[in-house]
Amino acid sequence: MTRLVLFGGPVVIAVSILFSNGDSEPPTLSPQPSVSPKTAEATADGAAEADETDALPPGLAAPRMKELASELVASAEASTLDWRSQYGAIEDVGDGNGYTAGIIGFCSGTNDMLQLVEAYTEERPDNPLAPFLPVLREVDGTDSHEGLDPGFTAAWRQAAEDPAFRTAQDATRDRLYFDPAVRLAKMDGLGTLGQFIYYDAMVLHGPGIEENGFYGIRDAAMAEADTAAEGGDEETYLDVFLDASRSAIKARKVQRDTTRIDTAQRVFLSAGNLELKPPLAWQVYGEEFRIP
Repeated sequence: MTRLVLFGGPVVIAVSILFSNGDSEPPTLSPQPSVSPKTAEATADGAAEADETDALPPGLAAPRMKELASELVASAEASTLDWRSQYGAIEDVGDGNGYTAGIIGFCSGTNDMLQLVEAYTEERPDNPLAPFLPVLREVDGTDSHEGLDPGFTAAWRQAAEDPAFRTAQDATRDRLYFDPAVRLAKMDGLGTLGQFIYYDAMVLHGPGIEENGFYGIRDAAMAEADTAAEGGDEETYLDVFLDASRSAIKARKVQRDTTRIDTAQRVFLSAGNLELKPPLAWQVYGEEFRIP
């Protein structure tokens, strides 16, 4: 899936959070990447806006809605609503990002898996994945399994039996994806559905600034329609954002199904369900799901 986050590394990132989804193509790292004016403005104002967004209704961050969001993402990523069953999931899906694993698809080639295992090892130094940390640093940014095979997949599944590892997955998901997406959606004046659409796009595309990353997609949408915070119509903006997200999927070398947009998110939007209130019914890959 989505991800590359670099802090204090050799690449200087001009936005406060930069990562690229494991589902997207392998990232190309370059120094001092350019940032569009709207993205730069949003990230520069992030600290000040955080206080304002914290005062807003919780929206997707409300416990029941966050659970619902996890179920919706799992339906698209793993064809299940039981997202907790995915802590131990691991495979190479052939997208150029190495191993994809866990509840949102942390990837060995896109840095977020490395961050996760580092955080887990700080809490549990003798965990089954700790011996693989040097190798994870070596393969980061590639699709290589060198040094990971054999043994890494078994170690991942073993670690997933540890509550501390499951907690680490939750915390890394929130820090890198969920919290930034919800905060930015609130800054853009979006309700709970819009907050979910942003979150799912971060998971799917990665919050990179390139045109097929989350920030690039948001910039493309904002070039065509005003956000609610800018005085625009929320449904119109979200429709444009979904178009941009869908185009990014279709532009990939490794194709993915677009039903998470076509027969799920756009269904909710067409119904005018901007608060994402259950009951919900949708399809992904032709499979039907319901949340009462």
